[in-house]
This record gives sequence, C-alpha cells and structure tokens, in this order.
Amino acid sequence: MLIPAALAAQAVIPAPTSLMVGSPAPDFTLAAGTRAGVSAKPVKLSDLRGQVVVIAFYPRQRSSGCTIQMTHYRDKYQEIFNGGKGVTLLAVSTDSVKDIASWARDSSFQFTMLSDPDGTAGKLYATMYAGRNMERRVLFVVAPSGRISYIMSPFNEVDPTSYETLTKAINDAKGAK
Repeated sequence: MLIPAALAAQAVIPAPTSLMVGSPAPDFTLAAGTRAGVSAKPVKLSDLRGQVVVIAFYPRQRSSGCTIQMTHYRDKYQEIFNGGKGVTLLAVSTDSVKDIASWARDSSFQFTMLSDPDGTAGKLYATMYAGRNMERRVLFVVAPSGRISYIMSPFNEVDPTSYETLTKAINDAKGAK
C-alpha cells in the first residue's frame, strides 16, 4: 500500500513545545505483536526503563516505505540494535495488533511491533497526520533514564545515512543521563 502524495503533503499535528531532547519520554501502554503472534501482555514504556528504547512510528504495515524500513531493521538488527541486548526497538503504527503480528511473522521481524489504533501514543509524541488516523515516520531514542536523547523527524527510510545516524544516537544514549 502506497501513501498518496496528497496525504504525504498534508499538515501534521505540531509537536508540543515540551517534547524535545532531554524531556521525559511520555509513557504509554499498547498491545504488542511479534513474529510469535499477539502478545498476551501489552508493552508499557516505563517498564523498559534502564535500557535504550527506540520508538519508531511508521504509517502503515506492508506499505513500500515501511517495508523498506522494517526489513532494514531486521537485516541490521545486530549492528543497529545490538541484537536487542540493552536496546529495545518498538515499531508503532495505527494498524491492528493482529495485522502487525501477521506482518512480523511473515517477515521474521525479531522486534516488537505495537498497535496504536486510536493514535494515543502518536498524539503524545505528536506524530499523527492532521485529520487522519495515521502516524508519520518519526523516530525517538529514549535513554535508560527515560529521557528522550534523540529525535529524527522525518526518518528517511531510503537514505542509508539515516540508519548510521540512528546507530550513533543509540550508542550515545547508552551513556546519556
């Protein structure tokens, strides 16, 4: 599924002025899907305190750009996310938890995908398209302290330097206070 050019050009909900590098990451609890299926327990961001968390908002599962992004995460998981040791990747969209679990299974994604069907987390992080129930492609790196240490908006999934920058931001967050 491609995102129409008209949608891509739509206005977005502006980011709250208080959400910036150094701010506490807003907490949320969302249903999770993995390649093993729909998780019995939802993911609560604050439960991940003490590790680096990458929150990757994306528009739609199985769309071309999102497939490029998530496949790159899968293929470079060890390199970018330290194989999940001390770093947790949470991929967030408004798609249903059943749909994202199906995509995770079909594509062998080894990270957790979260369903934000009403845009609760997207609104907290100001990633929602105005007037649409769809999130923009925006990345947040949260340090072990629970504070935002890096924001990439928009995340350019087709530019290899975006992934290099993300890797550096994760490594920097490991030492952030």
